[in-house]
Amino acid sequence: MSGSDSDQSVSLWLLFRTISRKAVVTMTRYPVDTASQFIGLFVLFLLVFFGGSAVGGQQFSNSLEGVVIGFFIYTIASGAYAGVANSVSTESKWGTLERLYVSPYRFGTVVAVDALINVVITTLWAVILLLLMMAVTGRWLSVDPLTTVPLLFATLAPVLGVGFAFGGAALVYKRIESAFQLVQFALVALIAAPVGDIWALRLLPTAHGAYLTRRTIETNRSLFELPADEIVLVFTIAAVYLCLGYLIFVRATKVARDRGVMGHY
Repeated sequence: MSGSDSDQSVSLWLLFRTISRKAVVTMTRYPVDTASQFIGLFVLFLLVFFGGSAVGGQQFSNSLEGVVIGFFIYTIASGAYAGVANSVSTESKWGTLERLYVSPYRFGTVVAVDALINVVITTLWAVILLLLMMAVTGRWLSVDPLTTVPLLFATLAPVLGVGFAFGGAALVYKRIESAFQLVQFALVALIAAPVGDIWALRLLPTAHGAYLTRRTIETNRSLFELPADEIVLVFTIAAVYLCLGYLIFVRATKVARDRGVMGHY
């Protein structure tokens, strides 16, 4: 490894460590808000579970595994999307956005590392929530990390792409929180989309990845038991949406800089 490569690796590690520390400090400094978010998700699941059991009866019980898996995916996906999209707005409110832009790191790199750390934290929350959901429902799922982790990556990558696109829009148009919330609702529809019945729905962000994740967990199948064309398709869709969203973010950053509105809110 050359000296420049080594220095760059150390520099990225320092960036990763600094943003990780910031995330932990933010969560611990505002424990009520942190706990409220997690408790709110769990209470929402309880409402879905008990409400569905009362109304749907045996039919709801037969699809309970799909509900648990879908809620697990939604928890991670919504957190990944919100982490990218809300980060820009939050930094604008705090008045630190311009400081990030003039830091030694590229602005896109800072936001990407922040998004990655947010995904890791959200995934840890989702795993704890999954254990609680399985304990409440009595349905203990068999989760193979070698299959689930790659499929979750393919599921989250398009969401991150959408988050980058909306983060770029927030740089230019500032207050677009209402649009943020609409995407949160859209995620529910995408995760629950009947991809197995309508092939064209697989081209939508997250839909195909969520479908394959549900299918492999419910049927206890490994990634390599899936058809090769489906594996290629899901990772291709993930790469396209992620790259497209990031390019939109980079373009929006340039527009905001040229208009002189980078640090405005």
